[in-house]
Amino acid sequence: MLREIKTKLGFDLIELDHGIRMPLMSGIQKMSDTREIRFSSLHNFCLLSGEATVVPPDCYKFSAASAEERERAVTQTFHAIDLAGQLNAPFVVLNLGQVNMPPITDRLIAMAKAGEYLSRNYVKLKIKAVHKRERCSPQYLQHMQDCLRRVIEYAGSKGVRLGIEGRRAYEEIPTERELAILLDEMNSPQLGYWHDFGHSQIKENLGFIDHAEWLRTVGPRTFGCHVHDCIWPAREDQLPFTGGVDFEKLVPLLPPNCLFVWKMNPNRTADAIRQSVQMWKERFGE
Repeated sequence: MLREIKTKLGFDLIELDHGIRMPLMSGIQKMSDTREIRFSSLHNFCLLSGEATVVPPDCYKFSAASAEERERAVTQTFHAIDLAGQLNAPFVVLNLGQVNMPPITDRLIAMAKAGEYLSRNYVKLKIKAVHKRERCSPQYLQHMQDCLRRVIEYAGSKGVRLGIEGRRAYEEIPTERELAILLDEMNSPQLGYWHDFGHSQIKENLGFIDHAEWLRTVGPRTFGCHVHDCIWPAREDQLPFTGGVDFEKLVPLLPPNCLFVWKMNPNRTADAIRQSVQMWKERFGE
């Protein structure tokens, strides 16, 4: 698979996604040691033992009420940081958890699909969810911050930087407002933002953010991006330039050294992916 990504699709750097199992690591390490493959980043929780029973990347949460689960989240993140060091990958992408509240995002998506977008019921439900999250969030944010401080310190000792991924669901941590505050409070060169074009487009489609305004705010603190498109309201993992993401407006808002990692639906063909990469290079260069 790694050779196909490099030779058939033409990618020089690869991100290891969450949920990589131990039996795969010997081959991955060998390809890294021989410089056949180079890695841009790892997505936490990358290297998992057989104990995880919940689908990654949220098998453990920094925000969990359970101290035991939070400790597992920190320990697994340490493992991902160690692996990044072994593979000479400069970044680990983090998901931080969620607020324990009734999920709202998928309900809003269903309403939008049913023609109720911005209806009175839609707006009422959304505002109610915002109030609920604001009331519930402090304890979960505190748990997350306590864990994150330990992870930042460990990453610094290993020379690995951490990118907090922008999340798809409103109930997840952090919101855009929380992220800006978090980066200020942590005030660490090891910590930055990892933008996900599809996730942010869903939030714009549902009326939570303005995609471009958000990138104008956080752009200078962005380490990298997950690149995929989104067909309204929430069909993500699409090839760039096939959905509603305005890449021509958004990409210039990011730093010149920003990493762009293709995040593709496995049903996409090699020819379609190569074509999208060529279109990207024509618009934005290498």
